[in-house]
Amino acid sequence: MLFIDSTLPTVAANLAVEEALLELAEQGNWDREYLRIWQAHEVFAVIGRGSKYSQEVNASACENAGISVFRRGSGGAAIVAGPGCLLYAVMLSLRLRPELQMVDVAHEFVMQQMVAALKPIAPQLTFAGTCDLVIDGRKVSGNSLRVRRDWLLYHGTLLLDMDLQDIDRYLNHPPREPEYRRHRNHHDFVANIGCSAEVASQRLQQQWQAEAGEVELPLAMTDELVMQKYTQDSWNKQR
Repeated sequence: MLFIDSTLPTVAANLAVEEALLELAEQGNWDREYLRIWQAHEVFAVIGRGSKYSQEVNASACENAGISVFRRGSGGAAIVAGPGCLLYAVMLSLRLRPELQMVDVAHEFVMQQMVAALKPIAPQLTFAGTCDLVIDGRKVSGNSLRVRRDWLLYHGTLLLDMDLQDIDRYLNHPPREPEYRRHRNHHDFVANIGCSAEVASQRLQQQWQAEAGEVELPLAMTDELVMQKYTQDSWNKQR
């Protein structure tokens, strides 16, 4: 597995490059599983592929504060990220791992890997709900996936040392929630892991046995997706 530590200049580009790599892999023009990490250097929101923009984010608060809202290509509910949040993605071959075509198996597999990676620095970490990582019943990581014919993209957030009030400011209460949430508001539901991005990154790299190497990201395709999709209201606010 290839390790990619790469934060592109804009949030839109960081989202778009994952779609570009997935598309290249499906076309047969990329043949390596990878683990990628990137960091949030500004506050932003991302809603799921099927999310309703006005339902899941506090649109007026985001607009007044200049907080950008993006739509990703995978499912799940809205997230807010910002400084102190590490984002990761793994792209896995379904030819090598055909069992991961079953969504519940894919969630279980990746979440087990993430728990194993982070438990040495967060001993109380567990997997709860469909695809959450929690410490003492409080969510520290939200995740989602996209399954194609031959490849699986699985990505998520790791709250390390983020201002969690931003989640209350810019997200509405989700339209659906896991049973363990018990209708708690964001402030009472989320928590930070409490470690540095460097430590978390090292743990993920070791667990996934991902090796750093030379990689040429598809920046031209990424830029095209940014211009045609990830910066367009017709995509981000379509619902």
